[in-house]
Amino acid sequence: MSYLTRENTYLSPERSISWIARRYPGAVFYSRIIWIIIKASRLAKRGRYKDEDWVRSSIASVRALESVGGRFEIHNLSVIDTLDSPCVFISNHMSVLETFVLPCLIQPRHNVTFVIKESLIDYPFFKYVMRSRNPIVVGRSNPREDLKTVLKEGENRLNAGISVIIFPQTTRSAVFDEEKFNSLGVKLARRAKVPVVPIALKTDAWGVGSRIKDGGKIQPAKPVYITFGDPFPVKGSGKEEHLQVVDFIAGNMKVFIEKEGAGG
Repeated sequence: MSYLTRENTYLSPERSISWIARRYPGAVFYSRIIWIIIKASRLAKRGRYKDEDWVRSSIASVRALESVGGRFEIHNLSVIDTLDSPCVFISNHMSVLETFVLPCLIQPRHNVTFVIKESLIDYPFFKYVMRSRNPIVVGRSNPREDLKTVLKEGENRLNAGISVIIFPQTTRSAVFDEEKFNSLGVKLARRAKVPVVPIALKTDAWGVGSRIKDGGKIQPAKPVYITFGDPFPVKGSGKEEHLQVVDFIAGNMKVFIEKEGAGG
């Protein structure tokens, strides 16, 4: 299995950036991403897109952003190696970038899938890739039905040894709004009796577009920050654990913003 890194921390290495990538970062980045998706889709359509291929595509996506000057700072990866069971990864959701990057951080260490919205399995080309990953699909129009789906299908995946990544926000947002961050991930972990691993991330280097949501502005000057929290079990009602996730993300978001402002 390929790894972006086997270390606890990943910092993008210094590299020379071509003049065209500096001048037109969006064009260069999207051309690379589209090609990554097309190659992955061809394999997935034939039923040949395996875990290793998913990780390679994910690493290639990291390299695509780095090739136009993007920088990644990823911390506490070793917590994934300490897990002796599947878990529920609970993360804030800022852009489509995390969907591309998280697989190469987690899948080499633990089998994993996503909770995704229904529209993603209908995207041209991308749909074959997402369907091959055995995701949990929700409609986002009926919260009660989505809850039932996530609890039932999520428990099935976890019982089969597959960890689940869930973004408990209603939509992507550059600002972390605690009131819009539901406790669905904690409920799933409680039901399946598996630990929670919180993830705090800042990925607005890939912006959210106004017309095409996944086609936003690419801003390499904005560092990408991802930090994993230590795993913990869910006890009782799960209210305290939900607050623990929220506090972890909110606290790290402040750190990310301060570091970015300081040029770090």
